[in-house]
Amino acid sequence: MKIHAKTALLGSVWVQNLRVSVSEGRIVGLEQEVSPTADDLCVDTLLPALGNLHSHAFQRAMAGMTETRAAGKQSFWTWRNLMYRFLERLTPEHVEAIAALVYMEMQEAGYASVGEFHYIHHQPGGAPYDRLSELSQRIFAAAGQTGIGLTHLPVLYTYGGVNQEPLAGGQLRFGNGVDRFLKLHGECRAALSTATEDTLVGIAPHSLRGTSPADLAEVLAQVSEGPIHIHISEQVKEVADVEVRLGKRPVEWLLDNVDLDGRWCLIHATHMADDETTRLARSGAVAGLCPITEANLGDGIFNGAVYVENGGVFGVGSDSNVRISLTEELRTLEYSQRLRDMARTVLVPGEGSVGHTLYTGAARGGAQALGRDAGQIAVGKLADLVAIDRSHPALCALSDEQLLDGLCFAAPDSVVTDLWSAGRHMVRQGRHVARDRIIADYRRAVTDLLDRC
Repeated sequence: MKIHAKTALLGSVWVQNLRVSVSEGRIVGLEQEVSPTADDLCVDTLLPALGNLHSHAFQRAMAGMTETRAAGKQSFWTWRNLMYRFLERLTPEHVEAIAALVYMEMQEAGYASVGEFHYIHHQPGGAPYDRLSELSQRIFAAAGQTGIGLTHLPVLYTYGGVNQEPLAGGQLRFGNGVDRFLKLHGECRAALSTATEDTLVGIAPHSLRGTSPADLAEVLAQVSEGPIHIHISEQVKEVADVEVRLGKRPVEWLLDNVDLDGRWCLIHATHMADDETTRLARSGAVAGLCPITEANLGDGIFNGAVYVENGGVFGVGSDSNVRISLTEELRTLEYSQRLRDMARTVLVPGEGSVGHTLYTGAARGGAQALGRDAGQIAVGKLADLVAIDRSHPALCALSDEQLLDGLCFAAPDSVVTDLWSAGRHMVRQGRHVARDRIIADYRRAVTDLLDRC
């Protein structure tokens, strides 16, 4: 397959009339300043596609259901209780149909891959399915339907709180001790034999309140490769509870007790002191930021300026999937910093384009977090590529140097015309190739789900 782009971003440089040759999912050739041929698939502007590093796919079906104020103060914790009641009705068929819709929407928004932080493992009430990895297999199936690049992250979730309270209610569907979790992880690894070659399996200790230091150490000793993701420091109450129990704030505790490196992705890391922020930035781990969800849940604002000033690696994810929009994640990330600091152009170390910093930084960080050999247009990299239409009114007046600013701050996701996930051409003329079937399956699933509620 050969793609010809009028304009393309190679590293930090804009080039004209680029032909990209793709074979077996990877970029095998780049030719600059060439005219298109009859064999080329022609696009306007070609960019490296981002990875969505954090998703709970099933929560997409809840979008719009939790925005009503009831008596008392609403918070993450009241939202979580509603989420637990919702997931009590989910069947394996629902999980697959919802995930397929989510992944399709991600691709149409410009994401080529996803990290599925998957913590629903069992039946309502907590009994395992006959196949322990049944619901993980449904995630694999949804990825297969859509062609998205998948990094599957089965979650270790053992306790109901930082004091090792027993799981209860909706949490029972999540629960595994270390031995059963490792069996689950092994089943997921075995499923790679029938998945696309770019599919990966990592692990996700849920949080310092959902696992224990001893269990975390044991799992890390048993799983020596693949990405490691963890929820960390999302809520003020979480920070306080962990500090009381473990004697340190969550990020501080990880830095002092775990060998954080490039395999790690710390999801949210919202409430960090400056010293924690600096140490995390210098660790090589990725900060997994989910600005839309963090705003929706009232989590707080990431310590972004200090983090990027110290060379921190970051990426973005859609978490609850209440709104799936790549451009909106990036602009919300920057706008949150501006509102806090009452300043403009915050997330740029030194000088330069904010849009370029956000987009290319998230491309590289997302690829690292997902263990995916992508994040830039270069020979040997996975062909995770997105084409946009710069004739759109939001972009047509902009120079090459302004284009990513326009994409991040002015453009709708509809500027995406084409999307390749490891060379699989899944979005064409702005529509996913399986859109109609996926939406029909989703509508049937949510109708059945609502009938059960």
